[in-house]
Amino acid sequence: MDRPAAIVAIASDHAGLEMKERLREALSGWGYAVQDLGPATAEPVDYPDFAEAVASVVSGGRAALGVLVCGTGIGMSIAANKMPDVRAAVLYDDFAARHARLHNDANVAVFGARTMTADAAVARLRLFLSESFEGGRHARRVAKIGRIEKRLGPRAET
Repeated sequence: MDRPAAIVAIASDHAGLEMKERLREALSGWGYAVQDLGPATAEPVDYPDFAEAVASVVSGGRAALGVLVCGTGIGMSIAANKMPDVRAAVLYDDFAARHARLHNDANVAVFGARTMTADAAVARLRLFLSESFEGGRHARRVAKIGRIEKRLGPRAET
């Protein structure tokens, strides 16, 4: 596992609140500094707002990694991946948890609270954190993603 001194930003929507709390507790127990960006209650919220909050902190270098939780993980990952230098991956099984880091240099782990148990999410987060980017042939591919981001540049709202 990475040396815990890193800051991990975490957030969810209302569907993922309980799982977010479990993941936050696990991260703290493993020695990570956790920046909880909400929400604090189970009142309905819009997941893009919380995905943007975590992705902004990771993109800006104010957190080494991010964790997001919504019903399926899909909405959060789509929203987070709009931010430059963010590589958010839904960790739907153990293989994905390992290879998101090894091959894709993912820096935001995303979970679906309605698709897996909190115990499974904690175990997959531990796997994700235990791996490091392999580089090599994968570095070329991740660099291509960065070039796509730069070529497209910031897109204004319509």
